[in-house]
Amino acid sequence: MDPTTAMYVAQGIHGLAYGMVLFLVASGLTLIFGMMGILNLAHASFFMLAAYFCYQALTITGNFWLALLLAPVAAALLGILVERFLLRKVHAFGHIGELILTIGVSLVILEGVKVFWGTESLPLRVPPILQGLVSIGGLDYPIYRLFVIGLALVVLGIMALLLYKTRLGMVVRAAVSDANMVNALGVNVPLVFMFVFGVGTWMAGVAGVAIAPILTVFPGLADQMGMDAFIVVVTGGLGSIARAFLVSIIFGLLSSYGVQFVSTLAPVLMFIFMAIVLVIKPMGLFGERE
Repeated sequence: MDPTTAMYVAQGIHGLAYGMVLFLVASGLTLIFGMMGILNLAHASFFMLAAYFCYQALTITGNFWLALLLAPVAAALLGILVERFLLRKVHAFGHIGELILTIGVSLVILEGVKVFWGTESLPLRVPPILQGLVSIGGLDYPIYRLFVIGLALVVLGIMALLLYKTRLGMVVRAAVSDANMVNALGVNVPLVFMFVFGVGTWMAGVAGVAIAPILTVFPGLADQMGMDAFIVVVTGGLGSIARAFLVSIIFGLLSSYGVQFVSTLAPVLMFIFMAIVLVIKPMGLFGERE
């Protein structure tokens, strides 16, 4: 493989890996925001918190796989508690109440991680099996980034099966479409929504664990990822994991190749793309008018 082709391939895989992590965050957000109508500005904070939980679990057990299993679940359980005892109380006040509450939750999480873990960056080591490089057509590429891509694809498959091939998924989609009708049929709609919120938070937690060895764990981890996830949801249109996946990949590649070819514009390329899409299609790239 010649150097130019190798550069294009490497940047493409970099973009794909970032797009996959972005998808994990954005898909959880689109479940909560697009399907439940809850404006959750603390979503990226749960993403960051899961990275800290992973660091702590790895410090205690020394087992990355156990940390990968436990950290997103811990973040999801905390998200469920927030939905049950806080968000549900302010839902009647609309998006303003949700906005104020979730900003408060994100600030509490941020200060909490500073108190418990400090403000320094915390490196996180991956297991030996995921270290090193693998040759792809003569190009050496980090194994861990390929693992991140595979992990996101597994989560995508699990969510697709759960939402579209199970009775639970059918109930969730029905509750989103007409909560009153589903409630009249005897289904506990608040419990369904609490489950959806927990799953969305779990997906953000998986992303937090996946990105931690690449970016290290630090208190500002939520800032850029949270903004990027909202841009994905708004650009792709609300309520669809497939849309979030496609737009996340587009943004990942745009970010990767942007850094390579137009480095001065790279930080704003996503905003430019979003602005163009919303001017042409105000409901999002794949959104439909109700």
